[in-house]
Amino acid sequence: MNLELEDLVQKLRTTEKLVDKPLLLKLDNCIIEVGSNSQELLAKLAAYFKHIVCLSGQANISMLAIEKPVEDLSLPFKDWRREGGKSGRKDSYYDFPSARVVHKVKTDMCFLQSENLKLASGPCIKNDNQVINFINSQYLNWLQQQDWQNCHAAGLVRNGNAIAMAGFSGGGKSTLMLHLMELSDTQFLSNDRLLIKNDGQQTIAKGIPKLPRINPGTIINNPRLIGMFKPQKIAELNAMPLAELWDLEEKYDVFIEDLYGPNRICDTAPLNAFIVLNWHRDNTNAMAIAQVDLTQRRDLLAAVMKSSGPFYQYTDGSFYQDTTALNEEAYLQALSNVPIYEASGQVDFAALVAFCDKHLFAGL
Repeated sequence: MNLELEDLVQKLRTTEKLVDKPLLLKLDNCIIEVGSNSQELLAKLAAYFKHIVCLSGQANISMLAIEKPVEDLSLPFKDWRREGGKSGRKDSYYDFPSARVVHKVKTDMCFLQSENLKLASGPCIKNDNQVINFINSQYLNWLQQQDWQNCHAAGLVRNGNAIAMAGFSGGGKSTLMLHLMELSDTQFLSNDRLLIKNDGQQTIAKGIPKLPRINPGTIINNPRLIGMFKPQKIAELNAMPLAELWDLEEKYDVFIEDLYGPNRICDTAPLNAFIVLNWHRDNTNAMAIAQVDLTQRRDLLAAVMKSSGPFYQYTDGSFYQDTTALNEEAYLQALSNVPIYEASGQVDFAALVAFCDKHLFAGL
């Protein structure tokens, strides 16, 4: 570690003693250890990840989350290029020869990642969702380094088999997934990140422990979720024009087991079908769904593929770049034996839920 990087680590860490007992999270065969100087932060993380907290085990990945005031790092950060359809500044980064520093523009949280150190620093308690994302990014790295493909998709499981849902920006994949959760015997797999891998016989899907994070329009149109808001808030949202409500960006966590009951989360299952939501709320045609061949409809891959992002680190220690092209062939190979469906026409969640129940989940 060069002297400049050592100085930076000292800035991002603290002289305070770490909490004696770190948090241990077990994800499949990977254990992540999270240390911190804040018991309050560890308690919040333990509540969020309660379904995967373990009491003992040898960590595969160790990381620190340090609660402290924002530091002026005086680094020449460069903006991370946003994906298509996204605007505004979100992440900036600076690369050392053996490490990357990621700065969150809106919150001033900083994250340092190298092969030997994973460190979140700043007002972590206030921005615990970004710490959660950093934890999940380490699990994503773990899987992608084993050739799993990262999909921008939601997923759920019924009787041991999964279906996945992807959509273009604002397509409603999370809303569809939560409507499908109302069917009997369904389990939550993923809201926004789904990892897939073809093992030669079938395609396996894995979710990451990230709870659904949804907008108000999804909440007030779902009888199970509407209780998340007080009556005054519901009235204010119902008074908004529909187009304005649809585009309102306020995110709320859905605690699956609190709302749907125990044993409603699954982490891995064979992938039985993949739906791409290519419908539009201003389309006047009835919703239609048809099976498609992705090799002939590569335009739909744009809704499925997901950049590995600024935290992805290859096994040789180098980092993913925002100019790196996504590998279409790897996704096509991973999905080669999975039926792909395109939903087009107008947005109609009830009709699509009925199709999934009758056809995709038939016999499951």
